[in-house]
Amino acid sequence: MATTGSWRRQVDREGGLLLFRAAGVPVLLAPSWWLGSAVVVALYAPLVDDLAPGTPPLVGLLLAVSFAIFLGLSVLAHELGHCVAAMRLGLPVRRLRLFLLGGISEVMRNPAKPGHEGVVAGAGPAVSVVLAMLFGAAAMVMEPSNVIWLLVAQIAAANLAVAVFNLLPGLPLDGGRILRAGVWAVTGHRGTGTRAAVVGGVLVAAALVLWALLGIAEGTEDRWLRFGVCLLTAWFVFAGARGELAAEHRRTWPEGVLLSDLTRPVLQLPAESPVADALSTSAGRGVVLVRADGVAAGLLDTEAARRLAVNSPFAPAEQAAEPIRPETVLLEDEPGDEIVERVQGTAAWQFLVVDLDGRPAGVLHREDLKRAIENSGR
Repeated sequence: MATTGSWRRQVDREGGLLLFRAAGVPVLLAPSWWLGSAVVVALYAPLVDDLAPGTPPLVGLLLAVSFAIFLGLSVLAHELGHCVAAMRLGLPVRRLRLFLLGGISEVMRNPAKPGHEGVVAGAGPAVSVVLAMLFGAAAMVMEPSNVIWLLVAQIAAANLAVAVFNLLPGLPLDGGRILRAGVWAVTGHRGTGTRAAVVGGVLVAAALVLWALLGIAEGTEDRWLRFGVCLLTAWFVFAGARGELAAEHRRTWPEGVLLSDLTRPVLQLPAESPVADALSTSAGRGVVLVRADGVAAGLLDTEAARRLAVNSPFAPAEQAAEPIRPETVLLEDEPGDEIVERVQGTAAWQFLVVDLDGRPAGVLHREDLKRAIENSGR
């Protein structure tokens, strides 16, 4: 059992309370989930007496708490649908978080094909539809005169609402991702799909605000509740759409820029060269350190080399080498967007660029690519 101190560190580090791991994926409960559940209980408890008159207050409260829990489990099942689909397609999932407005599955790598994007996006709503059908079928065979029937029927309706809302065609909703996949498949460009789905997200947010204002204009009984919920949801959709557009820009190769414009010249030096000499010889170039048998020992890590040279200037430069891994090797004719995704998804600050014959053609620094992407957006 974890101590209180370690539990707090785990909560702070992960961004929520770790409930369990599903196939190695941490499932977290964000602090805002408790606020959302409290609001659900507060709104649902009075509704019980309206729909089932004569229900004791304590029973109504227990029913409201049960509904909030089942709603959370339904959202969890929805997100697990995304996770399972992503992992079946070879896309790693960092974590799953439940928060105030629902949940999110943090897939660590973007789908490489529009079909994969559509499958992952559609898996969540599909789970919600199945749950709505199961609870709906259960409600149909129950006696509709007790509070248990009311709870089952409301859970069915809630799952259907989750599915329908998430299928609205705008990012960051699942429907927006399906729209992006469709446009991507037709045009061949993910960025075009993202821009179309961002427009959809803005329209969805605007429709939510319009519906909220319509409720106030008509003086409906739930106008202020509708106003608050719709504004909060509209803000979530609009902010998410903007975030998706910014993320798409960060993963798009800068227009008019060639890989050769960003790569630094490469120099090959013996791995046993004194580290101080390797530093002075590099002069801003990338350095491939090669052992006597012709095998590359790695790329010279200039920061590590400087630290080593302070006390041991004649130490072999290989001691300050960064290993060359398959994911840190780029082909000079590789598509730009794939290079951006690889660089952003790999824990390394420099990448070896090779020509079609496998010979070193240059070194790409992460910061150089980042700077070029930022400048292209100005």
